[in-house]
Amino acid sequence: MSFLKQIFTWWHRQTFGTFLYTLIIGKFVGEDEFGNKYYSDSKGKKRWVIYKKRVESTKIPPNWHSWIHFQTKNKPNLKGNLFPWQIQYEENLTGTKRAHKPDGSMLNNEKKDMKKYETWKD
Repeated sequence: MSFLKQIFTWWHRQTFGTFLYTLIIGKFVGEDEFGNKYYSDSKGKKRWVIYKKRVESTKIPPNWHSWIHFQTKNKPNLKGNLFPWQIQYEENLTGTKRAHKPDGSMLNNEKKDMKKYETWKD
């Protein structure tokens, strides 16, 4: 069944065409902390990612994002955080239990006084 998914769908990892293209032309560049693998062609004109699990563009960390969009020439530094203020990257959490729920949101468990105005006092 997974072979048929690979042939006919793109959202379950990679298509069969991408698999062949990666096998024949792709040059492995590196892997990020999520297990995504990054490739380029021999001329350096194309770059692509093979996602480990679900195809989700927010799973690309910022350092690999700049590489895959040709903003940097060299592959990213994999030694970790460059600055003490940087935190560990995580994918977009919208739609999950860990999603951001601001004050006043219907999904937030804490109730907020939503009165938007004050009445005049006599």
